[in-house]
Amino acid sequence: MRRLRSLLLALIALQAPLASPVLAQDARLPVDTIVTTSHEVTIRGERVAYDAHTGFMPVIDADGETTAALHFTFYERTDLPESEMRPLTFSFNGGPGSGSLWMHLGYTGPRQLRIDDEGYPVMPYGVRDNPHSILDVTDIVFVNPVNVGYSRMLPGADRTDFFGVNEDIRYLSDWIRLFVTRMERWPNPKFLIGESYGTTRVSGLARELQGSEWMYLNGVVLVSPTGLGVQRGGPVDDALALPNYTATAWYHDALEPSLQSRDLEEILPEVEAWTLDTLLPALAKGGSLEESERQSIAEEFGRWSGTDPQWVMDHNLRPSVGQFRKELLRDRGMTVGRLDARYQGLDGMNAGQGYDYDPALSAWNHAFSPAINEYMRSELGLSVDLQYYLFGPVGPWNRSGDDTGENLRRAMAENPYLHLFVQAGYYDGGTDYFSAKYTMWNLDERGALQDRMWFKGYRSGHMMYLRMEDLESSNQDIRDFISWSMERAETPAGYGIGGER
Repeated sequence: MRRLRSLLLALIALQAPLASPVLAQDARLPVDTIVTTSHEVTIRGERVAYDAHTGFMPVIDADGETTAALHFTFYERTDLPESEMRPLTFSFNGGPGSGSLWMHLGYTGPRQLRIDDEGYPVMPYGVRDNPHSILDVTDIVFVNPVNVGYSRMLPGADRTDFFGVNEDIRYLSDWIRLFVTRMERWPNPKFLIGESYGTTRVSGLARELQGSEWMYLNGVVLVSPTGLGVQRGGPVDDALALPNYTATAWYHDALEPSLQSRDLEEILPEVEAWTLDTLLPALAKGGSLEESERQSIAEEFGRWSGTDPQWVMDHNLRPSVGQFRKELLRDRGMTVGRLDARYQGLDGMNAGQGYDYDPALSAWNHAFSPAINEYMRSELGLSVDLQYYLFGPVGPWNRSGDDTGENLRRAMAENPYLHLFVQAGYYDGGTDYFSAKYTMWNLDERGALQDRMWFKGYRSGHMMYLRMEDLESSNQDIRDFISWSMERAETPAGYGIGGER
């Protein structure tokens, strides 16, 4: 099977120079082209041989017309027996207009961004081997949706076919079917992994692939998940941020001594309990809250967040993430990152209610942009004149009808093989870890699916894998999740079989 697939990829590559490129956004876009190179990497002490296939595959509409070309990179291990049924994992980043480079070069791929052990950029920019990649246990496809990375719409295509919660899910589902068919991977176990808005994408895809493509999955990994349409407005949304404030203040030695002297993972369960049992009911009372109770809540909120209780009172017990990031280290003249609070920033003035920029995102863009452009051309041999969009033009984005959380629950109910793993960084203020827990709990209000759900927190931020210690542990957690999911697949898929509910 692998030999036939290699011949197919070689044929596509040979045909590519003869194809008529389409003029799109002032650059030549190869609509159906794949370049293959062979490599080796050492993962957990084991030498792994693999082929990297990168290029473009078309998006084909219901009328059979090609409307876009999606850029992807497919890593396929080549040193195992052809009879081995390798899992196949599709990886998506978020935005919704964000490129696949973040997890591609930062997390699970065989090559890793050159950064220091805490995730800060270092020169010269570039990549190195990733000794923690999951390529030893699963082949991986990194996908750039339309107008992201090198992917583009073709002239005349309708933007409304692509840029929305459900529009995005529909065309990507069909593209995945085409990919699996061309690569002859229908029998293989399949997984999806999404980060940030990518979690909305893969949650919806789990149901869409089952319902429209008749393709059933073994697992979905949500990295720093969004809300997935789970209801959480008002006091719930306001309260859920506090445990992240606690983690942030702990990292910057800003808590009172009795809390600061304890380990982070020792105090987080306490602030989580106070948030659910005390803060949330108090916020629900709104303006009817007695003054003495309001003062008591402000005192305790300030204790858990490392801020002045009067400042908490001045913000009606509901300081926003942006306000907190500006306030916490104001006395030191610094701000802290939204997507990763370990990073510190320097504003034009110390006053104000919000910071000038997110120092975490600035540091990441600094390192990732030159690395992906160099890597694609020099190592993978993809020669295109297109700009690689780290953040592409995908607006306006239709956010109506976001039932992706319910779609994921429904997919899990219909498919006893389907498992869920949620990963989140304690210092992420964009999609905070406690909101991720809340989302997981409330995907399944009945509690019937909790035994197929995992949660793991890490001492880093939105891209927890940029910290070397967490890169190792989070990839190992995915390996363990794949193994756990595959164990269930050893028995027939059905409830009441082998003691399963």
